Amino acid sequence: MTIYNFSAGPAVLPRDVLLQVQAEMINWHGSGMSVMEMSHRGKEFMGIAAEAEADLRELMGVPVHYKVLFLQGGASSQFAMVPMNLLRGKTGADYLNTGEWSKKAIKEAKRYGAVNVVATSEDKHFSYAPTQDQWKLDPDAAYVHYTPNETIGGVEIFWTPETGSVPLVADMSSTILSRPIDVSKFGVIYAGAQKNIGPAGLTIVIVREDLIGQTVPGTPTMFDYKIHADNESMYNTPATFSLYTAGLVFKWLKARGGLAAMENTNREKANLLYDALDATDFYSSPVAKENRSLMNVPFTLKDAALDEAFLKGAKELGLIQLKGHRSVGGMRASIYNAMPVEGVRALVDYMGEFEKSHG
Repeated sequence: MTIYNFSAGPAVLPRDVLLQVQAEMINWHGSGMSVMEMSHRGKEFMGIAAEAEADLRELMGVPVHYKVLFLQGGASSQFAMVPMNLLRGKTGADYLNTGEWSKKAIKEAKRYGAVNVVATSEDKHFSYAPTQDQWKLDPDAAYVHYTPNETIGGVEIFWTPETGSVPLVADMSSTILSRPIDVSKFGVIYAGAQKNIGPAGLTIVIVREDLIGQTVPGTPTMFDYKIHADNESMYNTPATFSLYTAGLVFKWLKARGGLAAMENTNREKANLLYDALDATDFYSSPVAKENRSLMNVPFTLKDAALDEAFLKGAKELGLIQLKGHRSVGGMRASIYNAMPVEGVRALVDYMGEFEKSHG
């Protein structure tokens, strides 16, 4: 039986990548070592890291005046590192509130300065994203922060905010590499690896060079972007195995045609699932159609009493990790890059059969 893992993270990885990891586990390229055993300053691993960075830069079109950092601490550590590095003498920053991860970022930023919430969708249980004409931006803000894709609520913003000379910061943990973006429109992009990049333990930060080197007083050394940039992410031991696997994922994406091709596949998968949800009143999507995520698809059954039966039947067919987040309930299918179209088709087929037997 084929298992299709719809987990929101740590999430499914490409099978080809996992097979390559397996093949190289004990003896990487004739070195006699596993990547997990290598010195992070040795020529073997330095080569792995450099190649991963080059491939990521190529995939995303990262301009030369941006640094790519391979850090630890998850995206959650960036909730503090962003204000520590970007306030740069200013007293506050702008934040858009579109869900649980936005709320966490806002809460942490308040430790370091004033937070101006430019707009919020809390009035409708975070089921949409406010358009920019609803935002109340502060022209003197140090930066503007938003979450392009809310993993829990399944709300995605498909346009890039215009913030003028104020740097734009994005938590792209659950949408990075799913479609092309213009990196030059951002001051900072950050993402935890465990959704679309690789195993947990790695955090990627892409930061414009002019935004580093002026931290708030008392910033720990490990939270200073400049320290990591000056040391090519080797100031301390990075998450070596996660970085190595991420590099294989980057090569897998390149082999599939890059991010434009990946977007086409992701839209195909999302359309299959949303069309199934819209075809009946037995299932429903709580998200505004213009903000329906390509990566995370929450949905509910008409009768919540059937949730457990739905999950049990899905698991018996190899469709796993479909339970919605505890704060939202219902179901959630995360269909990241590594989820094949066949997995979504199998889910849609099961949904149809379940409705026939329980509708």
